[in-house]
Amino acid sequence: MKEITISTKIKVYESAKELPVEYQNLLESARAARNLAYAPYSNFRVGAAALLDNGAVVQGANLENAAYSMCICAERTALGNAAMQHPGAAVRAIAVTVQSDKKAIAQPASPCGACRQVISETEDRQKKNMIVILQGSEGEVYWLDSGKALLPIGFHGGFL
Repeated sequence: MKEITISTKIKVYESAKELPVEYQNLLESARAARNLAYAPYSNFRVGAAALLDNGAVVQGANLENAAYSMCICAERTALGNAAMQHPGAAVRAIAVTVQSDKKAIAQPASPCGACRQVISETEDRQKKNMIVILQGSEGEVYWLDSGKALLPIGFHGGFL
């Protein structure tokens, strides 16, 4: 038997104010997108903003549906919007922030499995890593140098 150890490095900032200004602005754009979320069932709002290599910022928000499996996540909305609105532009970074109407969320929320897969495949497609920035409704900010850190043994096109 062989054993494999996988580790993830996350930089933890006490607040968004510690980030470089460009990424503070990206996180602020994600907060603005979060305010556009449609979350009448969970009251859990997610906003995402993608910074592209051409300087554009593209937003996405979660859109719930009474048939829960039909819900659309903010991360996938932002990445899909980026691909459609700016074909060929690489995503340099994605910022994601969450808010609950029921309670304050001080801990950064990690993307769901489907979003992790889409982030990973976006990196594969563009042949460049993207920075992932995560924050709750306030408090600490997590910084990952690559989306692959969220899904270290992900599925990829090479399997097909």
